[in-house]
Amino acid sequence: MTRTTSDPAGDTSGSAEPPPLLARHAEAQDLFGDRVHAVRDDQWGAATPCAEWTVRDLVNHLVSEQLWVPPLVRDSCMIEEVGDTFDGDLLGPDPAASWDTAARSAREAFTAPGALERTVHLSYGDTPATAYCAQMIADLVVHTWDLSRAIGVDERLPEELVTFTAREIAPYAGDLEKSGLFAAPVEPPAGADAQTALLCLLGRRP
Repeated sequence: MTRTTSDPAGDTSGSAEPPPLLARHAEAQDLFGDRVHAVRDDQWGAATPCAEWTVRDLVNHLVSEQLWVPPLVRDSCMIEEVGDTFDGDLLGPDPAASWDTAARSAREAFTAPGALERTVHLSYGDTPATAYCAQMIADLVVHTWDLSRAIGVDERLPEELVTFTAREIAPYAGDLEKSGLFAAPVEPPAGADAQTALLCLLGRRP
C-alpha cells in the first residue's frame, strides 16, 4: 500500500523505548515473520485470499516491500534509480531466511538516527518517512491475515495493530479497489468485531 497518513512517529526525546510507530512496525514484522516460518514445505504453492497469488507469491511481495525500504529511506533514491532491482523471485531456496534478511534490512533503515524525519520519493510523490512506515505496517498486518488463512494457522491479529491499520487505511479505503490490488468491500456481518470489519473493508471474507 502506498498512501499517506498523519500518524506521528512519536516523541523520541530522552526515552529508551522506541517511538510508537517503530514499535508497531517491529510488531507487525514479527507477526508476519512468525507466519512465514510456519509455512510447511508443501504449502508454498497453496492459494491465498489474494487473487492469483500463491503463498510464495504473497511472501515474495512482502520481501520485495522490505527490500525497497533501505534505498528509499536510507539512500533517498528515486523510484527510477531502483528500477526493477526487486522484481521477480526473491525467495530462493530458503524463503524464511530471505524474509528474515529483508525484514532486518527494513527495520535497520527505519530505526537509523533521523530516519523518520526524512522524506521518501514514492511513485505518487514525496512522502514523509513516517507515512511510508505506517503504510508498511498496515500492509504487513493485512497480509499476515492472508497468510494465516492460506496455511491454516491462528488468524487473530493483535488489537493494537488492527486499530492502527483501520486508522491508517480509513482516509483512502475508497481508492483501494480502484488500484486493482484489492477486491470490492464486503458487507460485514451484524455485530462484527474490529478485525472482521477491517478485513471486510479490504474485500476479505473472514
